[in-house]
Amino acid sequence: MSDPVLHRRLSAQPVPGGTLLDAVIAQATDARHLTLFFDANVQASAVTPPPGATLVTAKSIGEAPILTFALPDDAALAITIDGQPIDITPSLPEHDLFEGLNCLASVRNGESADTVLDWLAYHVAHHELEGVVLLDQAKPGSDKRFAKDLAAGIAAQAISCTVLILSSDVPLGQAGQPPEGHPFSAPGAPGKDRMKLPDPDPWSAPLGAFGVFEIIRERFLQRARAVANVEVYDLITRGDLTVFDTAVRAQGGVIQLQGEQCYPWRVRNGDPIRFGDHICVQFDRTKMRKRFCIAPDRAPDTAVWRPVRIGNGEPDEDANGHFYRHMSLRHPTRAVAKIVPKSSLVESEELLKRAADLFDHDPVRMPEDKLDNVPKGRGRCAIVTTMKNEGPFILEWLAYHRSIGFDDIIVYTNDCTDGTDTMLEMLQAKGIVQHRINKFEDMGLKPQHAALQSAESEKVIKQAKWVTCIDVDEYVNIKVGDGTLDALFAAVPDANMISMTWRLFGNGNVHEYVDQPITEQFQMCAPELARKPHQAWGFKTLFLTNGIFKKLGVHRPKGLKPQFWDRINWVNGSGKPMPPDVYRNAWRSTTDTYGYDLVQLNHYAVRSAESFLVKRDRGRVNHVDRDQGLAYWFRMNNNAEAETSILSRLPRMKEELARLMADPDIAAAHAHSVACHRAKIDALKATENYANFYAELTSPRMEKLSTLHTHFGANVFLSGPAVVPDDIVEKPQDEDWFFTVELQGSTQH
Repeated sequence: MSDPVLHRRLSAQPVPGGTLLDAVIAQATDARHLTLFFDANVQASAVTPPPGATLVTAKSIGEAPILTFALPDDAALAITIDGQPIDITPSLPEHDLFEGLNCLASVRNGESADTVLDWLAYHVAHHELEGVVLLDQAKPGSDKRFAKDLAAGIAAQAISCTVLILSSDVPLGQAGQPPEGHPFSAPGAPGKDRMKLPDPDPWSAPLGAFGVFEIIRERFLQRARAVANVEVYDLITRGDLTVFDTAVRAQGGVIQLQGEQCYPWRVRNGDPIRFGDHICVQFDRTKMRKRFCIAPDRAPDTAVWRPVRIGNGEPDEDANGHFYRHMSLRHPTRAVAKIVPKSSLVESEELLKRAADLFDHDPVRMPEDKLDNVPKGRGRCAIVTTMKNEGPFILEWLAYHRSIGFDDIIVYTNDCTDGTDTMLEMLQAKGIVQHRINKFEDMGLKPQHAALQSAESEKVIKQAKWVTCIDVDEYVNIKVGDGTLDALFAAVPDANMISMTWRLFGNGNVHEYVDQPITEQFQMCAPELARKPHQAWGFKTLFLTNGIFKKLGVHRPKGLKPQFWDRINWVNGSGKPMPPDVYRNAWRSTTDTYGYDLVQLNHYAVRSAESFLVKRDRGRVNHVDRDQGLAYWFRMNNNAEAETSILSRLPRMKEELARLMADPDIAAAHAHSVACHRAKIDALKATENYANFYAELTSPRMEKLSTLHTHFGANVFLSGPAVVPDDIVEKPQDEDWFFTVELQGSTQH
């Protein structure tokens, strides 16, 4: 054929309520058949066919109706929609153009002629491609050179393939909504199949008119040998057979194509983005992109061509295909991080080989790196923490964690008024802790984040083999062996990260503050299976400082070096492996990842009601602008069941605590903090607001609510305890019931 590029248009036109995307008239055995393709904004019930016409088939794709009518010989080509007559200018099918050919049915969203040429050449060379129907979504007149450049490139490279460019005067992105100014365009909600897009331009939006592949079949590809549906930035990998031969031989004539997204690490400045630049995949991907290939004459007559699959046609499970989706061609940007977290990218040996062998391209490689040297043997174990006015609780926490094997503890404080900072200065002088003033305001960071950033350069952290970031209300409760870190390490000898999931301990109806060990006073907590509130399954992580991650994080180390992702051996609190999809940014456990058999983190977030008044008054270390009111108490005060596993570890803690308290300076500092805490409680309770707040905290209603968390939906915790009616609170606890609310306030039982 002299011209390798053909041009056709959809006979799209605006109609009341939406768009008639196309109409095709064909001679069937017994009559002329008129097939109408609408977008999802048109209701099939609103369409009245020409007089004498009968409905042959009615189907929908993404709620967009496709209607076929048998017409009398003398029927006018006109329909009525919502009572308004519409003249139809149908297209005639051109099946002979691609009869018996291997074809692609694809969509172009602005990709360059060079990209499409490379795409064509690849599939011609590796899959014996012979024809393409390319739906071009470019706005008419906006890309005048594309077709010319494509035709010139096909001729210059002697690519043996016929390309038919199908275009439309109506945008087919965002469900093909008529553009503003068309006679039947109207404001209002889009059809349900409209995609939510960052770019509002419907000419460049992802395809929304899902019935367009049925149009392509009806007009052009019904008699093709085989048709694959991939995008112009997708390359189908070659197996023993071409993708088209695979479909022809497949049971039922249909195969599923599984697509894997790939990315460049970086594209050289000034260079165009190429297929060969894409050498990375995501190690933590959780799903594949789906497309199809079909042999029309072997598939069921009822098969429906949808955007990602064939309806009414089961793919042959033994004949799946595979393709790579080249994401920087779909979303051109010099900064790959704008479209994918670079911490999830790893090089693919297959893609590297393809870049060299298929595209003769030298892509930019990931930078080489190496892991840090880790001391042999047990090494030192360190804690980084932040505190503000925690004086009465410091010594027990220190004694406990020193007693289970932590060697170094570095504490960052800010704005203390109860002697916390002076106590820590004195403890530092005695070689017990390292104390630093938290300069979070100068750093422009939240207190906890500033502390972690500062701690990274501290000698005790650089020299530590194991590090964790926990708060003074969190206790590492090791349940294996003698309860020490050594016992935990022995239980999971190959682990380099150990997550410790929270058990939220409530106040156990202890209202008054007394100077006694927290770990003895509070023994009621959430059950192990505690998916709500959202905070119930937060975790902290004890991790090996081997350089896999770049920096400290509140819940786990951050800044994964992805080339080392396969060196991670991360286990949960039961010693079971954590899945790769949590490696980059997870901070809480799930039903698949929680575990308490070896270690848990006892989280005494509220302590006594009186102490909670002080906690609320001082603000939160990582959320200084948020109020810790009744809703926080409600979420974190869990008294569902008793949990006493930590008690067997306390004799060693008490020995260490007694040793510390034998120092008169330490004992005096502790007594001062206790007195300050008591005085603050009394001062707060003397005010009307805090007196009322304390009365509400200690009310029978709140005591009962603290035992009912497993019966509530997530929205209850987001809304606060006031949304729970009294009759719900009074339900028997052993009854199997559930209660939630709408966030707007309407309740559901």
